[in-house]
Amino acid sequence: MIRAGILGGDGFAAGELIRLLINHPDVELTRVQSRLHSGKLLTEVHQGMEGETYLRFTDDDSLEGLDVAFFCYPHGTTSRLLSEREIPEGLKIIDLSRDFRIEDDTHDYIYGLPELNRKRMVRGATKVANPGAFATAIELALLPLAKNLLLNSPIHVTAITGFSGSAVEKSSPNQLAWHRDNVSIYQPLAHQHLPEINQTLRTLQSSFNSEINFIPMRGSFARGMLATIYLDMPVSIDQLRNLYEDYYADHSFTFIVDRRPDLKDVVNTNKCLIHLEKVGNRLLITTVIDNILKGAAGQAVHNMNLLFGLHERVGLALKSSTI
Repeated sequence: MIRAGILGGDGFAAGELIRLLINHPDVELTRVQSRLHSGKLLTEVHQGMEGETYLRFTDDDSLEGLDVAFFCYPHGTTSRLLSEREIPEGLKIIDLSRDFRIEDDTHDYIYGLPELNRKRMVRGATKVANPGAFATAIELALLPLAKNLLLNSPIHVTAITGFSGSAVEKSSPNQLAWHRDNVSIYQPLAHQHLPEINQTLRTLQSSFNSEINFIPMRGSFARGMLATIYLDMPVSIDQLRNLYEDYYADHSFTFIVDRRPDLKDVVNTNKCLIHLEKVGNRLLITTVIDNILKGAAGQAVHNMNLLFGLHERVGLALKSSTI
């Protein structure tokens, strides 16, 4: 069994990660760290797991005795903590913050988008930087175009996420009430995921230098993410469909669909659905994911499966919320 620990077990993503790991057939969740909730049962904070776990939160943030550690801390915390301690030999680390998403010579983390870097992860990697949710939805929409050197004009993106994302973790009742029946724009044209998106696209198309005009929004729903992307595209829709089908043919969670997808097609799953259509000379791409599964915890478990040589779908055969 893979001995797993979660550091920073308070938020939405950590709660989903706990639910996935306690039901994963190859994992024993041995430790969930939270200074705020130390001593409490996990079920007192993350409801809905009664009868599935009797584990309690701990303030122990050590890494000893683990095979894999998931870091669910706020941005900036993981890099600081790891700089202060020695990492046990053989430990695998999956960080859900953005501390290591930009690959450079200051660290040895691999960018954890399986549809881009699966081979790198199965060939002996030990450290993975989980992508951001917005970045995941946008990158999956554009990877086949980048691979075929077709990103040669400005890219326009509007994406809306549930309030479980967008830097909103478990909030007070007043804050949650504010999000309901409300929509807001935040960090327009300057979102923090743009650097990792540009990095990813240049991995496949080194000549990529098009502007990405990105308007992120926070919706009135709890979870899910829908992104619409359009750009000039001289290639026919049939050719484009073939490029996308070819790119994702051997990937387990990303699918090209004939109709415009809805959030409920993917909420509570690790799937990404992509729809393509041409309007004149412009290509319109619609993608939907669950922001705290495919955009966070589910992708983290997918990456863990790859690091340990397991089948990609183990522990991730989940049912969408269709009602």
